Amino acid sequence: MKPARQRQMVDHTRSTWRVSIRRACRALPVERSTYHYRSRRAGQAQLTERIKEIAATRVRYGYRRIHVLLRREGEFVSRDLDLWAYQRGVTLDFSRPGKPTDNAFIESFNGKFRAECLNAHWFMSLDDARRKCEAWRRDYNEERPHSAIGNKVPIELVNRSAALGPP
Repeated sequence: MKPARQRQMVDHTRSTWRVSIRRACRALPVERSTYHYRSRRAGQAQLTERIKEIAATRVRYGYRRIHVLLRREGEFVSRDLDLWAYQRGVTLDFSRPGKPTDNAFIESFNGKFRAECLNAHWFMSLDDARRKCEAWRRDYNEERPHSAIGNKVPIELVNRSAALGPP
């Protein structure tokens, strides 16, 4: 049940029985943290209204067909991201849903970055985060052995290919 609905039930119980939030939550049972929860997500009133419009005109459609229609219209694609990418000449290329192997290299890198850098440090400021991430990047490319390239470091491959010249 959604937090808003649970909050309504608690409020109804409180007004009917004149009890505290704590007692009403215990009686239902609803966690007090759920009662006090307020979503930080931006409202989706426009999407909700569009869903209602489709459902009213296409009364036999279930949520799957309504979802297909909404996807065709585009409300599930971030227009802000599209605009940003367009303004900067960036081509967006998404992995296919359910196909993490499309992006295996970056997924592997992300896991290493998360485990070896993000989870290993406290960042006290944005500058502190930049310094620590840059130190990790240098270590990753210049010191850390990579099993996929014979336990060498990536900088060795770059230096070797530069010395050999273009093919």
